[in-house]
This record gives sequence, structure tokens and C-alpha cells, in this order.
Amino acid sequence: MSMILYGAPLSPFVRKVEAILREKEIPFESEPVNIMPMPDWFKEISPARRIPVLRDRNAGEEGTAGTIPDSSAICAFLEKHTPDPALYPSDPFEYGRALWYEEYADTELGTRMGMGLFRPLIFPTFAGKEPDFETARKTWNETLPRFFDYYESELDGASHLVGGNLSIADIAVTCQLTQIELAAGPIDAARWPGLTSLVDRIKSRPSFEDNLRICRKIIKKPFDLNT
Repeated sequence: MSMILYGAPLSPFVRKVEAILREKEIPFESEPVNIMPMPDWFKEISPARRIPVLRDRNAGEEGTAGTIPDSSAICAFLEKHTPDPALYPSDPFEYGRALWYEEYADTELGTRMGMGLFRPLIFPTFAGKEPDFETARKTWNETLPRFFDYYESELDGASHLVGGNLSIADIAVTCQLTQIELAAGPIDAARWPGLTSLVDRIKSRPSFEDNLRICRKIIKKPFDLNT
């Protein structure tokens, strides 16, 4: 097996790469990385100090040789490595839109969700401390809805964000929304029906099953932020 994915299953960015690997039926090994503290060997192959990193043993087996950091770079590499099934649109404009939806999910939605919701709830719980409900509720009620509004409007009744087919855009958005579900439960289906439908369909695919099963063993149930 030539591919090794370094990371942790609870990362939405690891989840994204796992989904691409499985959609393309690329065999891979998972090697867990404890990021607190991050080991020196991993810092060498991840200059940004983030997970995941992918190693292709056919390109190199030691040090930085054969490694690609960053989930978006990894997914783009995998599309070139195994073009079928295509998970990036062939139309130039739709390709650009798909990359934008991915970027907006990863950097804007992901950052606010991670720092304002997931970490305040889950990290203290792991440490045996009281969750920061004040920060989490503020994020849930005031920060995140505009992102849900945006993706709902962009779907505009369509089954997928771009081109009518599964793409990196749908996968990236679903990875962030499933992270939210793990911590705080699903979003309001009545308010965001299109986005809810998209996430429900994508997370039910076999490419998500293994990751989410592991995550649900780690996080037994979401917190209720509506009380």
C-alpha cells in the first residue's frame, strides 16, 4: 500500500481526505498523530503544523520526500493521481466555483466552527473540565447561521453545489457540517432544508461511514445548545 494518511479522525480535514480516497477506491493506511503536543517528526513534514499530511511511498519514504501537507493540496493531488471518478468539475467555471465552496468551508466556516464551537465544547470535555457553553451558544446562534444561509442560497433547490454531481464542494461542506453535528447536533432542517438534505445524503455515503463511526465512539452525543 503506497499511501499513508497522517492525522486524527476527528479532524474535518482528515475526514475530507479520507472521503476522497474512499470515493476513488485508493487503498491507504491511517497513521494517527497526536497534535498536542505535535511530535518533531511530524513538524518536519507539516510546516503549517496542521493535519493531515499524505505520504505517497512511490514518491518518497522518509522525511519530506513523498509528502503533501494540507487537505486541499492532497485532494487536488488525488484527483490527478486517480482521475476516475472525477470529483472536480471539468467545466472551467464550475471548477473554480467548486474550489471556492471548498475554500469557504475550510477557512471561513471551519475556523469559526472549530474555534467557536468544537473546541469550547469538546476540548474541555476531554480534559475533564466544564465546556464553555457561552462561547459555543454565541457561535451557534449568531456566527454560524450566515454560513448556512449562504450555502442554502447557493444550492437553490439543486441536489449538489456544482454541476449536478458529487464534487469536492459537497464533500468539503459536509465535512464541516458533520463536525458541527458531532459537537452540537444537526442544523435546523426547516430553516435550511437544501443544506440538510445535501449533508444527509453525502454523510450516508460509504466514503464517510468509517470515519463517522469512529468519531461517534469518541464523542458519544452532541451537546444541546438550544437550552
